[in-house]
Amino acid sequence: MKQLKYFILIIQIMSVSLFVTDMKAQQLTTPSNHLSEKDKSTIAISSFTAQGKLKELKGSLNSGLDSGLTINEIKEILVHTYAYCGFPRSIRGLQTFMEVLDERKVKGINDIVGKEASLIDNENNKYERGKEILGQLTQTKQPDKLSGYSAFAPTIDIFLKEHLFADIFERDVLTYAQRELVTISVISAIGDAEPMLHSHLGISLNVGWSPQQLKEFVTVVSSTINKEKSNATKMVLNHVLENKPK
Repeated sequence: MKQLKYFILIIQIMSVSLFVTDMKAQQLTTPSNHLSEKDKSTIAISSFTAQGKLKELKGSLNSGLDSGLTINEIKEILVHTYAYCGFPRSIRGLQTFMEVLDERKVKGINDIVGKEASLIDNENNKYERGKEILGQLTQTKQPDKLSGYSAFAPTIDIFLKEHLFADIFERDVLTYAQRELVTISVISAIGDAEPMLHSHLGISLNVGWSPQQLKEFVTVVSSTINKEKSNATKMVLNHVLENKPK
């Protein structure tokens, strides 16, 4: 009996260790307290894609490649946007990216393709995998009983956990931190989704973005959106930072 208890304790310790290791691997690795040029390009690409501003998107795609984003990283950014602004915007973004790559090839520019996404271990239940990832992002244990909109429409809870947080967030071309940067850029760009922006700005802090970097994010995204959306984004971030745990 003692041996069994000891074995269970070891398993629990290993599980916690793996959880922490995975979360750290998904966080930012740079000690810089400022956004890199790749980060700024990620914001612009995501925002212009969400708004369907294809001319501006072309410029940001070129800047992104010049700043060091790989072709596969930009593809992943554009694919990730669909979860927050829909397939039509995402697909138009991908089509625009294809045009940009063709134009650069004509100029003799050979961009780095970058790594492909690793195979996902899908042996475990997808809903539970998504639930665990959401728990990591929010740093909150996910309740077993649904509430709010999830209880009102359980189907969307399944889609969110199985598809968004399992299928999409499990892909390793982008880190959780990079995916959250895409997410807050898209939500800021579409506007009128302050509760979701509030949640994801909080998650952004959890995955490693600093308050200073998020303030810089507002400055960068504000150059891609109108004043009303910019003010709304700034107000939400101020509220998140004011209520951030000490």
